[in-house]
Amino acid sequence: MPQGVPPVVPDDGLTTRQRRNAALLAVHTGDGKGKSTAAFGMAMRAWNAGLDVGVFQFVKNAKWKVGEETAMRALGELNQRNGLGAPVDWHKMGSGWSWIRHGDQTEIEHADQAREGWAEIRRRLAAQAHDFYVLDEFTYPLAWGWIDVADVVQVLGDRPGRQHVVITGRRAPAELIDAADLVTEMTKVKHPMDAGRKGQKGIEW
Repeated sequence: MPQGVPPVVPDDGLTTRQRRNAALLAVHTGDGKGKSTAAFGMAMRAWNAGLDVGVFQFVKNAKWKVGEETAMRALGELNQRNGLGAPVDWHKMGSGWSWIRHGDQTEIEHADQAREGWAEIRRRLAAQAHDFYVLDEFTYPLAWGWIDVADVVQVLGDRPGRQHVVITGRRAPAELIDAADLVTEMTKVKHPMDAGRKGQKGIEW
């Protein structure tokens, strides 16, 4: 069933409708493939439901062209032209903070850009700028110590209104997992790269 039936109904004084409409914090983590793909699938559902979508990519190089970006931008343009779905706002934060370091930037500069990106997300959450946020690969600047985990958990916990947030990336901090409503760990069983095969167009990007 699309809405599902929870196995336990908590005695929290809330109605079924109130629980169903509560803002969701989701985390997709683990070493397996598909974390970002699953988040963008949720974003497409949100768009179809008329929820304003904001995407913030943290470690994808700004020069990389990913299929999800093309698809989501096309949905945003469809909304502008025909009023279908909802607006889509896509940001590659700074120059992209890949584990592949760029020769023209230091780690300090990357960390500063990551913090600036989080500051912008904080502002948007406070202003309730979007209904659905994808913070793609956001766990990495948290794991590297570039962004304070406690601050992130507090800001997300205190966010006003009904703003859904999905965070992706490996090694999600325990504090973030504890704060989340939905946590999915992608477990790698087998991957073509284990056999020396590089990523393929249409599969990896």
